[in-house]
Amino acid sequence: MTSQEVFQKFVPEASVEYCVKLYQRLGFEFKIKKARQTKLGDYRFNPKSNRHTITINNDLNPFAFLVTYLHEVGHLIAFKTYGKKIQPHGKEWKKCFKEVSEPMLNETIFHKSVLTALKKYFKNPKASSCSDPILYQILKQFDEPSGKVLLKEISIGQSFLFNQRSFVKLEKKRTRSVCQEVYSKKRYLISDLAEVEMNSE
Repeated sequence: MTSQEVFQKFVPEASVEYCVKLYQRLGFEFKIKKARQTKLGDYRFNPKSNRHTITINNDLNPFAFLVTYLHEVGHLIAFKTYGKKIQPHGKEWKKCFKEVSEPMLNETIFHKSVLTALKKYFKNPKASSCSDPILYQILKQFDEPSGKVLLKEISIGQSFLFNQRSFVKLEKKRTRSVCQEVYSKKRYLISDLAEVEMNSE
C-alpha cells in the first residue's frame, strides 16, 4: 500500500495531499498500530539507525487520526529544529505543532464543531487531545459505535470491564475515579475519559 493509499484510508480526503507531502519531506517511518489504551500515537528517534518513526492507532476516526498525525509530526519537527534536550510538550513542540497544523484548520478539512474546539485547544496545546476533555469528546462523536461508554458515565458501585479486567467504581475524583479490581481487590485511579464496557454479569 502506498503512502497515498494509507492516508486516503485514514484521514479526511482534503488533507491527504498535505499529509503525504509531510511524510515525503520529513522522511520518517510511518506505522499503523492496533488500538492502544495508553496512547493514540507516538514519535521516536533511534540514534543508532538515525531513524525517525511515527505510529498511530488504527481505530481513530479521520479527524482524530489527522490531529494525532500532526501532533506527532510536530514532535519530529521540534526534534529536528531544536534538538533532543527540549521538553516533550514544551514551548518548542507547541510552536511546531501549531505551525504544521495551521494549513489544516479550515472547514474543508474539519467538521465545524471540531474546528471550533481545535482553535481553542491550540491556544495552549496539551500533551494529547485526550488531555483536553472538550476536544476529546467532540472528536469521539465521530467514532463508529463501539458499545463502550466513558468511565464518567458509570455510576458509583457499578461494575465494568477495562483492559479485559473487571472493576467496580468506588469514588469520583476531579478528572479520575477510584476503581477496585474485582479479582485482586487493588485500587486504581482511572481517567474518567477511559472507554469501558458495562459488565453483563
